[in-house]
Amino acid sequence: MFPILLHLGPITIYSFGLMMALAFIVGDLVVASEFKRNGYSVDQASTLVLWVALAGLVGSRLYDVIDNWGAYRSDPKSILLSGSGFVFYGGFVAGLITSWIIARRFGIRWLKLTDMSVAALAIGHGIGRIGCLLSGDGDWGTVTTLPWGMQFPRAIIGWNSQTVLALDSHNALVSAYYPGVRVHPAPLYETILYTGVFLILWSFGKKNQVEGRVLYLYLMLVGVCRFVVEFVRINPRIVLGLSEAQLISTAMIMIGALGWLMSAAGQPILTARGAARA
Repeated sequence: MFPILLHLGPITIYSFGLMMALAFIVGDLVVASEFKRNGYSVDQASTLVLWVALAGLVGSRLYDVIDNWGAYRSDPKSILLSGSGFVFYGGFVAGLITSWIIARRFGIRWLKLTDMSVAALAIGHGIGRIGCLLSGDGDWGTVTTLPWGMQFPRAIIGWNSQTVLALDSHNALVSAYYPGVRVHPAPLYETILYTGVFLILWSFGKKNQVEGRVLYLYLMLVGVCRFVVEFVRINPRIVLGLSEAQLISTAMIMIGALGWLMSAAGQPILTARGAARA
């Protein structure tokens, strides 16, 4: 793994940061294409990506800081300087709020704007997970003997008895480290799944006629993908044998399904709008 690519004086270039930058570039191209296809300005698309990306980074870091405050409190500078520690759900919520503000600013209906944007979010998420894989930020899974199991000896958070964990019969995290141990490359699984989600959304969005349905489909597909992958990840189980991420994923699936059904009945939900525009 290659968590640190190079040092430029006091500046450290992390592989995670590089892949995040690539994700934003690809996302910008996808959103610009969708805006242009729907008769909107490409400049508006770039503005949307810029502000949502910034809000997403802040939100994802804030979520991780709150969730792991004990660790950050002992090393406050890592809040800004660490090359890992970003949680998708925090960034997703921050991005949604920012997109609503931008939709009002541009006079675009919010559901229309999200429909044009979530495919980019899916592929960007997939690219970002490659950064997790390269940096070894602890998103790997449980121990495995499968031929594609991986080791992360240069992981940015360390590769040892404190970071290679498993769930015991009581759903408690215990050390699973031993020389030669291999684990599920969970970030790679997510990259493959989110790329598939992108292709589905990209295709569906070109023929969809019901506003909001691309967003609802995104919520359902990404929720299912994360729920499934979480079974091989080492996050703590907090209720009913499910992790926090699985509970959030379940909420995403339910909201997406409800929105899909209500939009089919002509009763859209999540109707925050900017000024009306065809």
